[in-house]
Amino acid sequence: MTPVPDIILNNGQPIPQLGFGVFLIRPEETAEAVSTALETGYRHIDTAEMYGNEREVGEAIAKSGLSRGDVFVTSKLNNGSHRPEDARQAFSQTLEALGFDYVDMFLIHWPLPMKYGGDFVSTWETLAEFYREGRARSIGVSNFQAHHLRRLHAQSDVPPAVNQIEISPYLTQDDLRVFCIEHQIAVEAWSPLAKGGELLVDPEVRRIANETGKTPAQVVLRWHVERGDIVFPKSVKPARIRENFDIFDFELSGDDVAAISALDRDQRTGPDPDTFTG
Repeated sequence: MTPVPDIILNNGQPIPQLGFGVFLIRPEETAEAVSTALETGYRHIDTAEMYGNEREVGEAIAKSGLSRGDVFVTSKLNNGSHRPEDARQAFSQTLEALGFDYVDMFLIHWPLPMKYGGDFVSTWETLAEFYREGRARSIGVSNFQAHHLRRLHAQSDVPPAVNQIEISPYLTQDDLRVFCIEHQIAVEAWSPLAKGGELLVDPEVRRIANETGKTPAQVVLRWHVERGDIVFPKSVKPARIRENFDIFDFELSGDDVAAISALDRDQRTGPDPDTFTG
């Protein structure tokens, strides 16, 4: 089994660069999918309160035989719990559902600048409490734009360790990635294969897949890894879970990375973080 490389966060904590995402996996399918992922070699599971499957993630990890310290677990704050006391209660419920006394990473799921009077800084300061207490080993954000991050830098002493954003070859987010890298914020990619399947039949992706002897999905995931992003493919199909893990025995040429990056359409498939209200 080829080991998954770690990325070192700005607080010195390591995070596996490849994780297994459970977004839109039904609770009744989650434990089995996570179990398959752990058996395959994944050691990073990405869930969220709004996914409704934290409990099943925890159950799969408990049954895996792995020690708690061997699995990096991320969860995210529900959009309805941004007020500090609500966030404290929601975080305690996350720990209870997972069956853990800490999470490795806890994120603000969306900035929601059109709600809560536009105040996501007090929410962030509440996550900083969890970090200082050791109940969240690292904290970060998701779907934050550069101007949201600037507010956190200006008003908080604790910088986000990661920013999890929508990234695919059709939405490369280059400017935001550069901002994050300049501020030592690791970039995580959700929806890394885009939606609808169009990307996986793109002629350029298929050309590179044919040349490397890999599948289109493996080529795209390898593109993410070579750019330095942390990436979360998801599936409930065991064969696909294993396929998505098998991306560390080949490399893309610089020309191939550039060719895939040139597919950018600035095509967002998820909500706009500046207008999304949850």
